[in-house]
Amino acid sequence: MAVAIRLRRAGRKNEPFYHVVAIDSRQARDGSFLEKLGYYNPRTDPVTFTLDRERYQHWLSHGARPSRTVAQLVARLPKDENKPGS
Repeated sequence: MAVAIRLRRAGRKNEPFYHVVAIDSRQARDGSFLEKLGYYNPRTDPVTFTLDRERYQHWLSHGARPSRTVAQLVARLPKDENKPGS
């Protein structure tokens, strides 16, 4: 089973909200997932993005591949390990 880390859309019509999930790569975008790792809300100012870095690293170490969008969002996160949700 190939695991992907990608965004899963939620929210209402024209009001997107995304969950960052570990999911079998063969599943549909909004299909059943293995674990929720965080969320991304592009509609707030500034944009809200939280991620459980410990679990993210766990999945990466087990061969999960992040989507291009998730990889870009993670790269923008501050490196401050003391900040909750980062």
